[in-house]
Amino acid sequence: MNLESPKVNVSKSPQEVFSFLADVKNFESLMPENISKFEVLGNDKFLFALKGMPEIILEKKEVIPPNKIVLGAAGGKLDFSLIGNIVETADGNSDVHLSFSGDFNPMMAMMIKGPITNFIKTLVNNMPKAI
Repeated sequence: MNLESPKVNVSKSPQEVFSFLADVKNFESLMPENISKFEVLGNDKFLFALKGMPEIILEKKEVIPPNKIVLGAAGGKLDFSLIGNIVETADGNSDVHLSFSGDFNPMMAMMIKGPITNFIKTLVNNMPKAI
């Protein structure tokens, strides 16, 4: 299952956006309002939970400064990744969008498609004011 967030423009350079996203503690400021838990577990790993959902641990899997950061599931039963793509615009700002990729059975994919789509949309929409 592959999902894409809308693209947002952030009035910061790609390096500034990348640096913000590379620091996992900054993801707390991007989370939706219904977050019930957020905990940094190390330099490259954090745990979060949304109300009514299980806890999820994400860790940095790949970094390609200043254009790409890949976070992946750390343990657990589900294998997925969240990819942040950063592209410089003509005016020195950045366009950012998130991609979610995971291998789920059809029933699971149907159940989580809506919540995951809303989640990545919220993360990216919170970036312009958080960074």
